[in-house]
Amino acid sequence: MEFVIDPPIATKIRKMEQRVRWHHSAIKQRGIDQTRLALDDGREDSPEFSFLVLGDSGSGPHRGHNPQRRIAEQMLQHQDECRFVLHTGDVIYLTGSSAYYPANFIEPYREFLIGGEQFKHIAYDRMVFKRPFLPVPGNHDYYDMPLLYGVLSQLTVPLRQLLQSQLDLDVSWRGSVQGNAYARAFMDYLKALKPGVDLERHLDTHYTAKTDTGRCLSYQPGQFTRLPNRYYTFRSGGIDFFALDSNTINAPIPLPDTPVGEKYRRHLEQQRTDVDNQMQEILITLAKLNANDADDAERIDDLQAKLEQLNEVKKDITKQLDSNETTETDLHQLDWLQQKLVESWQNEAVRGRVLFFHHPPYVTEATKWHQAQTLAVRYRLRQVLDAVAATIGECSQGRAIVDLVLCGHAHCLEYLHTLETGHADAHTNWIVCGGSGFSLRRQREEGPDVTEVFGQPGGEERLVARSKLFIGRSGQGLHRRRPYSFIRIDVQPGTPPKFVVRPYVAERFHKQWDDYAIDPFTL
Repeated sequence: MEFVIDPPIATKIRKMEQRVRWHHSAIKQRGIDQTRLALDDGREDSPEFSFLVLGDSGSGPHRGHNPQRRIAEQMLQHQDECRFVLHTGDVIYLTGSSAYYPANFIEPYREFLIGGEQFKHIAYDRMVFKRPFLPVPGNHDYYDMPLLYGVLSQLTVPLRQLLQSQLDLDVSWRGSVQGNAYARAFMDYLKALKPGVDLERHLDTHYTAKTDTGRCLSYQPGQFTRLPNRYYTFRSGGIDFFALDSNTINAPIPLPDTPVGEKYRRHLEQQRTDVDNQMQEILITLAKLNANDADDAERIDDLQAKLEQLNEVKKDITKQLDSNETTETDLHQLDWLQQKLVESWQNEAVRGRVLFFHHPPYVTEATKWHQAQTLAVRYRLRQVLDAVAATIGECSQGRAIVDLVLCGHAHCLEYLHTLETGHADAHTNWIVCGGSGFSLRRQREEGPDVTEVFGQPGGEERLVARSKLFIGRSGQGLHRRRPYSFIRIDVQPGTPPKFVVRPYVAERFHKQWDDYAIDPFTL
């Protein structure tokens, strides 16, 4: 049985469209663009501004310490100077359940919320932010629990609380309900409004911003802080930001129906069996450890991290085995991105472009660099960027189609730069910011260079990207280091824009915390 369930892509798309009443007649009549928001924060729209980025943060307290809260406290030192916060996904672990928003989001980020001084009274679907907080959904924000596991989780709650159980993996009986908890927490949940007067009054109250694509949602910190859709765009200081839902464009390319493909399928099936066995061994070991013992508590953290890591490996294998020519891909979102990027390049008021989404196309973290989902997102993003490059032609003047790509999913902080890839994603800056609270991962043993085989299997292997900074778990035993992180990005005036990236770290070492900053670098 699967430990968690990842809903089919078609289900994710359909459910999210229902929640925002996608293309409802009242929305069409008003000429509303449901993929755009305007920041109505009372600030001057200056070409010089700053913002914060974090990701993969959504865990509750670890045994005796809370890295998520530690990062939040560091971020507070910058919130007055930064216009908004971007979150690269996985807001809640393990299954994105509404039951875990109070402990895993509202409490650690309470100062960012209106009424945060009484955070225990804030409902997860009534959050209002003091500064724009702009997330994208991660895979865990869509995950659900199998019915059997969910029932067992609920039945054992009193016992687990009494024993302070090391088997409490932040799951509830229902999980995210196919992303419903995320939608209620962050999106403008129009489905809850009755069609007619209630819906129309809401649209006339909150969709008042006027842009070159029609009316759109007005995001007002302190009053109304909702997102119009699971993917969206906004503009700040002449920079267009594009938020994507990579959970619906990450389906692996189908395995070929050839002897080579069949051999690889058998290899994947055996690998999945091995992963299952490893997960069972970890669960047996966890049951024997004492969470009240300091040394055992450290080991519990490590084993739970390993368990979640193996679960992700198993999910990726299953996606590969299940993928076929009929597997749905979110073509509408990809077409939307292509169209919006072209329009952005044709708009003289725009001087730069930033993408942010969950699954990284380029990464050297040990568990993600070779995943089928990583390669699938890379392939599909390339298709979009190639099409944009072909359409705008000489307008780019040799610049990359996008200036910066921000992702999560890999539990680390990493900066990569693509070289000559043969596609329009060449010479692009990529930052993976996924080490803001949950278990950290190591860099792969193969090192910082990302290569790719060009042509048929057995073709030429070429260097396509290089990692220039990696902050993740390192060391063994008593020398193990856990550097959790977030970044501040200062956007400078000018065209093309320059981005000064300032990484900040809260490192756990020898059961003590050490907060420090990494030397900034300019993109």
